Amino acid sequence: MNPVLSGLPTTVFETMSRLAREHGAINLGQGFPDDPGPADMRAHGARALVEGSNQYPPMMGLPSLRAAVAAHYARHQGLALDPETEVMVTSGATEALAGALLALIEPGDEVVLFAPMYDAYLPLVLRAGGVPRIVTLTPPAFGLDEAALAAAFSPRTKVVLLNDPLNPSATRLGADDLARLAAFCRRHDAIALCDEVWEHVVFDGARHVPLMSLPGMRARTVKIGSAGKISSLTGWKVGFVMADAALMRTLAKAHQFLTFTTPPNLQEAVAYGLAKDDAYFTGMRAGYARSRDRLAGGLADLGFTVLPAQATWFLNLDIADLGHADDVAFCEALVREHRVAAIPVSAFYPDRAVRTLVRLCFAKADATLDAALDRLSGVRRAAS
Repeated sequence: MNPVLSGLPTTVFETMSRLAREHGAINLGQGFPDDPGPADMRAHGARALVEGSNQYPPMMGLPSLRAAVAAHYARHQGLALDPETEVMVTSGATEALAGALLALIEPGDEVVLFAPMYDAYLPLVLRAGGVPRIVTLTPPAFGLDEAALAAAFSPRTKVVLLNDPLNPSATRLGADDLARLAAFCRRHDAIALCDEVWEHVVFDGARHVPLMSLPGMRARTVKIGSAGKISSLTGWKVGFVMADAALMRTLAKAHQFLTFTTPPNLQEAVAYGLAKDDAYFTGMRAGYARSRDRLAGGLADLGFTVLPAQATWFLNLDIADLGHADDVAFCEALVREHRVAAIPVSAFYPDRAVRTLVRLCFAKADATLDAALDRLSGVRRAAS
């Protein structure tokens, strides 16, 4: 067995979901909405399944979806992409990340990572033979420190793997942070692999700025998006990769030996969804912002310390003032004693550097959030 994979523990998501089932808990740990997703997109996908082709689509993706991706990012982020040579469809963003890492790094190449991080990043880097150089980000801002970047980058740096907006912190990088990171990439001739799946789920009037759009970054950035996050259809697993044609030629070779292609009916439905008018995206953000405010406000009223949530479907509690210094133990007690499942943020730090944050998902129905708040009302009393 390969030791990188055989030595991995059961993920915290599986552990907390199992405990939630055992204790009849409200599961605010797993990150998916209660809502089934846009009805028109689901209907479009159903029609394409029945009436369209169900044989292999092109390896790079259906031309209709690649054209829709290019048009979408031109409209929303001002990016000029050639759908023929600079856009590729993958079976979800995780496949896109795995393929990109296999394509871009050789054994011994260094990869700069930022913790807290999506739990797939480190195993994928190690399996590809990369040497991780981890930059630890700390609450509440989770910003990029010049000295920490300088310590992580070296002449052997090949790739920088960035998640922006960042899950689990629910934060966005500001203009200064983006400029600082771009400067390090240019200085060290590094490729930026940008996981930007939460790019549309940003709040309070903010707009996502892709690292690819900064000076000197167009030819050295691989940008990854996800229909699952853009359209609240997490089970569809349709991702897209955008990169300069010279990079894409190698990225495509990795993709062809992983999943090769993605269900054509889902591709047709995603192409339809990406072309929706601005009102859809504005309404989607407003709906999630309302859920965020409902949960955050209710938690604040109960006396919890709630960190600002600028993006994603998540918010974080700081449990230090509850007298807890171990988020794992807190979450296990929470699901057993109060029947609410959450995720300890230390699971997103390879060294568990931060242990007093707990992540909750607010992409749920009002009734679900209200029921969770009712159960959480006893946490403060138990702590005092």
